[in-house]
Amino acid sequence: MDFSFSPEQQAIRSAIEKLCARFGDDYWLAKDRDGGFPHDFHRAFAADGWLGIAMPQAYGGAGLGVTDAAIMMQTVAESGAGLSGASALHMNIFGLNPVVMFGSEEQKKRMLPPLIAGKDKACFAVTEPDAGLDTLNLKTKAVRRGDTYVLSGQKIWISTAQVANKMLILARTTPLAQVKKKTEGLSLFYTALDRSFIDVRDIPKMGRRAVDSNELFIESLPVPVTDRIGEAGKGFDYILHGMNVERILIAAEAIGLGRAALRKAAAYAGERRVFGRVIGQNQAIQHPLAKCWMELEAANLMTFKAASLYDRGAPCAAEANAAKYLGAEAAFAACEAAVMTHGGMGYAKEFHVERYLREVMIARLAPVSPQLILCFIAEKVLGLPKSY
Repeated sequence: MDFSFSPEQQAIRSAIEKLCARFGDDYWLAKDRDGGFPHDFHRAFAADGWLGIAMPQAYGGAGLGVTDAAIMMQTVAESGAGLSGASALHMNIFGLNPVVMFGSEEQKKRMLPPLIAGKDKACFAVTEPDAGLDTLNLKTKAVRRGDTYVLSGQKIWISTAQVANKMLILARTTPLAQVKKKTEGLSLFYTALDRSFIDVRDIPKMGRRAVDSNELFIESLPVPVTDRIGEAGKGFDYILHGMNVERILIAAEAIGLGRAALRKAAAYAGERRVFGRVIGQNQAIQHPLAKCWMELEAANLMTFKAASLYDRGAPCAAEANAAKYLGAEAAFAACEAAVMTHGGMGYAKEFHVERYLREVMIARLAPVSPQLILCFIAEKVLGLPKSY
């Protein structure tokens, strides 16, 4: 068993490092302070062809796998861009996976190239205020009238909706009372985010000011039938197909952020002198950082095991969920340790680690809570009764 990356994968990492070096700590510090989507960062990745890393070559993508995408996204976060940088690209990497897998040829030709080229920006509209992770009980409805659906409802925690012109949205097309299984009756659409029918409201939040989070209030949005992905009523199945990819990428990004924090902590510990010696000479400083390194590396192995399984077409739900859990927890521990290593200066924005600590909470909370992952593993791997 070989745990090393291929020369081509190492070249991906090197190229992303060079690209991210153009957007250093000062850039992300300003974005965290002032907000505003990092359009120039996004354009740079589009110009170099990275937005389509896991998209088919026939539509302008690179045709590579989730492993390669995870390497890319981990490198972005590890550069110091953190989840601000990763989230600016995240939707492009995995979001239109249902279109790739289940869209018609006409839809792929129409929808994928503009996203890959950076001309379109898309948001992922599934979560709702009353449903949360209980996706099967979402209330957004799409009623068909001839060649058009009329879509109304509310979504929450929708990233990049302030700048997006497209959205991938899940809505109920058959009332829950009329389906045999709760997983039926939901349809998936990739359509225009038309602000004459959608009120997009920014949610002030703890961190990652560079990438907005929003509530969407949708009233009678006309959606062409040609914007429905696959069969009517099969949307939940299509969304599930992309969830393992999302978990793998979140895990990779979290680990990258944890490594960035650990790098800052180790550098500070090697320079800061107290009582006549550098603080990194003290085991009380050394041991927490060493433990964080081991936890990050262990989580990394699970992440790329999950990515490898996915790329081979093998089942990977347990591994993808475990990777997201382990990656987020290891990254949180590393970010916390980095702040503590800096002491009072860890609370100062100029040292960056307090931003990392705020951002890493996203990986713990989204797209699924750590508690639900534990429930999933207990049920699906250990065979214990379903608890929710």
